[in-house]
Amino acid sequence: MQDTLEKKSIKNIDFNCDLAQSFGIYKNNCEFELLDYVSSVNISCGFHAGDPMTIKNALLKAKEKNVVVGAHIGFDDIQGFGYRPMELSDEEIEALVIYQVGALMSFAKTFKLEIEHVRPHGAMYKMAAEDFNFACNIAKAVKKCSQWLVYYGASGDVTAKVGEYINIPVAQEVYLEKMYNVDGTVNSVAKDNENTDISIQRLKTLLNYSQVSNVEGGKTFVNADTIHFSSRLSNAVELVKRAKDIITPVPVNYKNVYASGWVE
Repeated sequence: MQDTLEKKSIKNIDFNCDLAQSFGIYKNNCEFELLDYVSSVNISCGFHAGDPMTIKNALLKAKEKNVVVGAHIGFDDIQGFGYRPMELSDEEIEALVIYQVGALMSFAKTFKLEIEHVRPHGAMYKMAAEDFNFACNIAKAVKKCSQWLVYYGASGDVTAKVGEYINIPVAQEVYLEKMYNVDGTVNSVAKDNENTDISIQRLKTLLNYSQVSNVEGGKTFVNADTIHFSSRLSNAVELVKRAKDIITPVPVNYKNVYASGWVE
């Protein structure tokens, strides 16, 4: 990873956020406030969050706002909100993924919507960013659901190699509120930054140089196809709104087509 700034600008990037992060009487309606500013959403599929009515409402909101819909999959851990790691066999991982993606795909079709990507949640996301075999098992299951689905994963070598090895389109994801290690992985110890001005400066650095701030005070190169915006941040709406003022987000599939030269 490089610490010196080299010009490598980003022309198109996706903004994504999570939806249906509720269950029963536990509601998270603030997540809908981000919908006017993102280009894609990740809808929980019922394991870590999301009951049938919550999923239905999220799909209808996404359709109303004309944003791309994806499946937000996690471990079967409603009590722990999917934040607790689990040791599962390869077959169990495959079944877990197909069950959730398949449920959302069927649900979406009733509203004439198509699922375009799959993003792991919580502990599953973290494990997929660190464990190549685990990430490959998720990606293989996603591809069995549809060869056109994009696998969303943390920016870095693991996600990139999974895309090449499984032959599946991937979207490498970054955060504006998190600090990064020198090797380009997210530092899970550092506290999330909720200063909007700092995050916007990070966005400008990312767009102009494809680099993020690291814990040693330097800059680290990353590949970035999408930025995740969390509704849990105190400045969530302000941040995504100001970010959209800087660059209009586009879905990952559009970004891929743009790169091919088919559109301008």
